[in-house]
Amino acid sequence: MSSNIKIDYIEFPAFDLEQVKTFYSDTFGWTFQDFGPEYCAFNDGKIDGGFFISELSSKTSNGAALIVLYSDDLESTQDIIVKNGGIIVKEIFTFPGGRRFHFKDPPGNELAVWSDK
Repeated sequence: MSSNIKIDYIEFPAFDLEQVKTFYSDTFGWTFQDFGPEYCAFNDGKIDGGFFISELSSKTSNGAALIVLYSDDLESTQDIIVKNGGIIVKEIFTFPGGRRFHFKDPPGNELAVWSDK
């Protein structure tokens, strides 16, 4: 087995690409490139991914994988997510190794943010 196999790209559904681009660029500074009217790619400074047009959303309650972002200031990150239209679905809680919260982006995709601080 090759040791160079790693997660390389992540895709999310979104019903409104302009709305999702605004949310992630304003909230986290992600950059975007459009590939036609039904797909846009993003870069968060480290990982590449994309959003495709869909009425579905990715959330743990329907068995989706949970994407977890890191922040060294959990409270400020939570505040900017809410300010920009995200919805907190699990308030900040502790777990072995740190703290985290879960949120839904405007299309309803569930992500989490954790911190070791």
